[in-house]
Formats: sequence, C-alpha cells, structure tokens
Amino acid sequence: MGEQRTALVTGAAGFIGYFTCKRLLADGFRVVGIDSLSDYYDPQLKRRRQAELLQNAAFRIENEPIETPGLLMQSFADEKPDVVIHLAAQAGVRYSIENPRSYLESNLVGTFELLEAARAHPPQHMLLASTSSAYGANEEMPYRETMKTDHQMSFYAATKKANEAMAHSYAHLFDLPVTMFRFFTVYGPWGRPDMALFKFTKAMLNGDPIDVYNHGEMMRDFTYVEDLVEAIRRLIDAPPVRPENRDDIAEGDSLSPVAPWRVVNIGNSRPVQLGDMIAAVEDALGIEAKRNLMPMQPGDVPATWADAELLKSLTGYVPQTDIREGVRRFTAWYRDYYRV
Repeated sequence: MGEQRTALVTGAAGFIGYFTCKRLLADGFRVVGIDSLSDYYDPQLKRRRQAELLQNAAFRIENEPIETPGLLMQSFADEKPDVVIHLAAQAGVRYSIENPRSYLESNLVGTFELLEAARAHPPQHMLLASTSSAYGANEEMPYRETMKTDHQMSFYAATKKANEAMAHSYAHLFDLPVTMFRFFTVYGPWGRPDMALFKFTKAMLNGDPIDVYNHGEMMRDFTYVEDLVEAIRRLIDAPPVRPENRDDIAEGDSLSPVAPWRVVNIGNSRPVQLGDMIAAVEDALGIEAKRNLMPMQPGDVPATWADAELLKSLTGYVPQTDIREGVRRFTAWYRDYYRV
C-alpha cells in the first residue's frame, strides 16, 4: 500500500461531485470537499448528498463559495492535495441569460482562486470541468477535442471556454499538469432538478405535460453519471506531460504544444434523439407523456455528440451505459427519494 492520497473536490455536494467523492473514498483517498450549497436548485438535495458522504471518516467538507478570497489558498495550504477535481460552477445554459453575474463570480473568479492556490501549492494533477457547450456553433459531428472552439452560444459556455484558457496559461507558466474534461449531458440518480430527465419524470408522475424544445428535434449524448466518474477516476492517473517538441504529439491528441495541458471529451459517443429519451422515461414509469411542443431555447444547441477516442487511448475506457438502463436507474431513485 502506498501513502494515502488526498483529493480536493470543489462542488462536492453537487450531482457529479457526490458520485466523484463516493468513488474516491471507495478507492481509499482522503477527500476534502468544498461546496457553497447554493440555492440555484434545492439545497436540501445537496445537503442529503453531503450527509451521505459525511458517513465516511475520510471525508470532510467546507460550505463556502469557492470565490471567497483566500478560501482555496488556505485549503491547499492546510491539505496539500495530491489531486484536485474542480467541479464547482454555476451551471445551466438558460440561467446564464437571467443571471450572468453568478457565472462570472463562480466560474471565472472561483477558478482564478483555484489556479492561484495551485500555483502556491502545486498538486500532482488538476482536473477541471468544462462542457460540451464549448463546441458552440460547430456543426461537424462528432465533436473532437482538436476542433476550433471559438463560437460559444451562451455565457455559461463562454465562462467554461475561458476556464480552459486560464488553466492553460497557468499550466504553461507554472508547469501545473491540467486535464480539462468536456462533459456531455450527464444524468443519473441524485441528478439535478433543472435537467430534462428530472423535469420529465416529475411532470409525468404529477400528470402534467412536459415541455419538449425544438419540437423534439434534439440529439444529446447522454452520459450516465457513474460512467463519467469512471472516466475521471482513470484520468487522474494519466496527467499530461509538456511535450519535448510538437512532433511528439499523437494525431488526435489535444495536448498543448507548450504546456502539460489537455482537453478530453467524456461522453457516451452515441447520441440519442430526445424522443427516444422520453420513450425511455415512459417505459420506466409506465406513463405516457403529454407533450407540450416548444421552439428552441436561446443559447441551446440542436445536437451534441462526443468523439471519445482520446479518452479511450488515454484510459482504455469508454462510457457504456445504455439510455434505457440509465433512465430506469434514475426513475427508481426518484420514486424512492420522493416516495412516489
């Protein structure tokens, strides 16, 4: 047995944060969490996730916003994390139209605080969450990490793209190994109430109609949360190394020519039509949905689809869970949690 590693996870009481912490604890890490328990969605759900994690003695958490000046600097100084997984962010495409300042504070200022703390107390590897929304107006599918990503369509996506650039500069200047991962529509038990699957399940169980955007002409690369966490766990042990020269970078690798920095897609690489996802919910609940067909929402994109070849070449892993199986697990959790 080697020495116990310490992981610092921001957004630890969030949907992905919860499953990430659970996995790291199971693998013998000491885990330090930070989460503001913001009220963007039901904080009670976050508290319940946090309470589950606190049953493990190797887990501790601070409930503060990451943008609090000096908070992360102090955490890094005290805990000296080996691995940092940065998941805390103001999420959601739609909400970034109503409340852009919250994205500025959490995503830009918060990530700056994290990078400054890492500069002072360098971890072995930092893994930072980005988003498939970074691909923006790209219409060529599937999305590959080496594509140009200059045309984000929401302020949320713009802040995440900025995080990629900010982290690259720190990786280059201070030799900090950074992996940025772009998530593709993550779903599963304990999921976020602002996501389509949660909204559909809730509405259908209440006998209410569901809002189907772009008349259902949407494709999403739905990625089951535990598949995502498996990929993150494997990427921890695959930190990027600054290349000796540009010719050393393999084709299809997004490794920076000047820094130990890389961006990796984590997606199922099997896009699903929105109608098929709704059918999976109908199937799991035994209820037929009443559809309220709506136009496309501002800032949204009609399709996302990940090329997962880079993830596979780095880790040997590609997410596998089928949408019907994943939806079944979510609806079972939902019924149990809300006692319906």
